[in-house]
Amino acid sequence: MSSCTKALLRSVDQVGDMVPGTAFTVVIKFGLTETLPFVSGFVYGPIAGFVAGFLIILLSDIASPFGAGAWTPFIASTIGLLGICAGLIRRVRSRPTVLMMIVSAVALTILSDSLQNIWVSVFYNAPLVATMILGLPSLAAALANNIVLFPTVGSKAIEFVQEHHLNEGQNKRPAAE
Repeated sequence: MSSCTKALLRSVDQVGDMVPGTAFTVVIKFGLTETLPFVSGFVYGPIAGFVAGFLIILLSDIASPFGAGAWTPFIASTIGLLGICAGLIRRVRSRPTVLMMIVSAVALTILSDSLQNIWVSVFYNAPLVATMILGLPSLAAALANNIVLFPTVGSKAIEFVQEHHLNEGQNKRPAAE
């Protein structure tokens, strides 16, 4: 799947920009924004995972009605970090299990949301504790999203690519004599 396709999928998330308050947080956090970099990193390695995550945010922010902002490079790097982590996780376990995907979803979502809240706190000179508390609805929505999508869509995508795409390249190589 190309980075442009991934960015388009993420832009669907931005429907939440028109929904006020906590509902906004729930709507905006639903999507494949974090699942796709995880899949890319797990299958193709940390660099590919980072690039996929970074481009998903960058391209969708550029394409959004609000455009890219000061947050874009940081948030893009944070989502790219999920792809790096997935590539490192693959070094420990080459085939995803449901438990591994759920643990990864929880740990990486908490990492991602915490880093994003720290950025908001620093950029807007807001108290960190208040920022973290105000970010709880966003964290809850992201956790619910990723706990469902990582072990379902994510693991199926990883299995599909590993079995069909990666093996296809091996089948095309000439046999060693």
